[in-house]
Amino acid sequence: MTETFKPGAWERDDPRDELARLRDQVRHLRAQARNRPLIAEAQGILKERYRLPDAEAAFALLQLASQRHNVRLRTLAHAVVRLERPDERAATWFPGRVRHPAPPLESLAIDDASHAHRGAVLGAALSQTLAVTATHMGNVQIGDHTAGGLWMEKHTGLSDDFVDFFGFVGEDGTSCARAAQQVTQVTVRDVATDPVFTEDARRTILEAGSRAAHSVPLVAGGRCVGMVSAHFERPIRDLHGAQLRALEHTGREVGRWLAWYDRTVVLDALEDLHAAARHPEARPARRR
Repeated sequence: MTETFKPGAWERDDPRDELARLRDQVRHLRAQARNRPLIAEAQGILKERYRLPDAEAAFALLQLASQRHNVRLRTLAHAVVRLERPDERAATWFPGRVRHPAPPLESLAIDDASHAHRGAVLGAALSQTLAVTATHMGNVQIGDHTAGGLWMEKHTGLSDDFVDFFGFVGEDGTSCARAAQQVTQVTVRDVATDPVFTEDARRTILEAGSRAAHSVPLVAGGRCVGMVSAHFERPIRDLHGAQLRALEHTGREVGRWLAWYDRTVVLDALEDLHAAARHPEARPARRR
C-alpha cells in the first residue's frame, strides 16, 4: 500500500511529539529488558516442571493466568520463581490454603476491597498522598525483597528522565530507600543539601523540578512492601502531625491490602496456571 504525501505535512508535525514517542519507546524497551530475565527464569521453571515442549508454551500459561486474574506478568513470574514448587500430581498448588477477606481500604474510599485491582489501589494511594501533602508530583513503588529494592509502578507530574532513572531503586542513595529500610516516614526538607542522595540521584530529582520530598512506607507485618512518595517544588518544613497520622494510616491500610493480594489473588492465578498445565487439553494456544 502506498502512502500519499500531503503537502504541508512536515510543517504540521511537531518534533516534540516525535521525541515524546521515541522516549516512550525507550522506556518500554528498558522495562522489557528489566523484566525479561525474570520472565525467562519463570518460563524455564514451568517448562521443566510440567514437561512443556518449549518456552513459548510456558509463556502462554503465564499470559493466560495473568489475563484471567488481572495480575501483572512480572508479579506472576516473580511468584513462580520464589515460591515452593507444587506437587505436579496434586490437583491444587496450595492444598489446604485458607482464604481470608480483603482488609478494608477506608482511607481510599474503596468500598469493595476484595475486587479492587492492584493498579487502581496504588493509584488511589498516590492520589490520597498528594491530597494530604498538597502537591501534584509523586510516585508509587512496590518492594522486591529478592532484588533488594523498589520498582516504580505509578507516577504523576515527574519528568521522563526521573521515571527512567528511578525505575528501580536499590537499598541506598535515596530517601525512599531509607524509608524502606527504617520502615518509617522520611521527610527531605531540601533535596539540594540532604546527604541521603547520591549525586546522580540528587541531580535527576532537581532537574525534575523537585526540591523536597516525603516518603511513606506501605507496611504489612512490620516490613515495607511498597512506598508512596510526594515531591514538592520548593523546600518544605516538617509535615504537621495530622498529616503524618493520615499518611501512616493509609500506608498501613494499603500495605495490608497488598500483602492480602499476594496471598490471595496472586495465588489464585498460580492455582489456575497449575490446573491448566496439568491438563494439556486446557492449555492456551501459543502466541502468534
